[in-house]
Amino acid sequence: MPRAAVLGSPIAHSLSPVLHNAGYAALQLEDWEYTKFDVTDLPAFLATVGEEYLGFSVTMPLKFDALTCADIVSERAELIGSANTLVRTDDGWRADNTDTEGVLGALAELLGEAELTSALLIGAGGTARPVLWGLAQRGVTDVTVLNRSDRLAELCPLADALGLNLRAITFTEDLVGVACSVDLIVSTVPSAALDSHLTQLAKAPVFDVIYDPWPTPLTVYAAADGFATVGGHIMLAHQAFSQFEQFTGHTAPRTEMLAALNAALA
Repeated sequence: MPRAAVLGSPIAHSLSPVLHNAGYAALQLEDWEYTKFDVTDLPAFLATVGEEYLGFSVTMPLKFDALTCADIVSERAELIGSANTLVRTDDGWRADNTDTEGVLGALAELLGEAELTSALLIGAGGTARPVLWGLAQRGVTDVTVLNRSDRLAELCPLADALGLNLRAITFTEDLVGVACSVDLIVSTVPSAALDSHLTQLAKAPVFDVIYDPWPTPLTVYAAADGFATVGGHIMLAHQAFSQFEQFTGHTAPRTEMLAALNAALA
């Protein structure tokens, strides 16, 4: 029986099994099964896992390890510096980063094909990297990074490779002015981190990577002011579509997978 799974720690909350198993059911792939494992030592896990496992979704804290454990690395995973996908091949494990497609899917739902040039990115952690990749693919050239400390040095090599101009600000600066001047806002931080700044930031369309609980306070405030919003569940679905196709070789049944995810969140 071919199998796939999501790996990380903690992992009990993961909705990846909902997405992938819904896809198997929709395509009547009755021999496939998708599970989850709480893993902290990725190299040790991969050394012992059975050959029936053909692919893994990888979440924190293993995304950097997934890159170093792989025998083959996709161009986008290498550029971003982390991987959320491992696929078994004849030449070993292939690492990819489909969070990039998750970002593109969320941006498309948020703004359609609208022309974009500028963005406010809240947070500079691991999720910020595929977000920068996605923003660059959509034509954004100028990104303001809002963080409690200046971490541009970590992001600049990727930004330079993508042709992005970055500037750093902290929460003590004119957040209203910045938020009003950009085409969209992307938040990659826990909702509680923004509790004191919601009215200042909710001045543009918002993509919040948080989806549990949903809606987030930032998206509620933005929607109340008439701006479009989208949540991390859309990113989760779109990154899973690509994983599903890489694992199984079948086109992902997107409607059925997304419906299952929405039902689980409801």
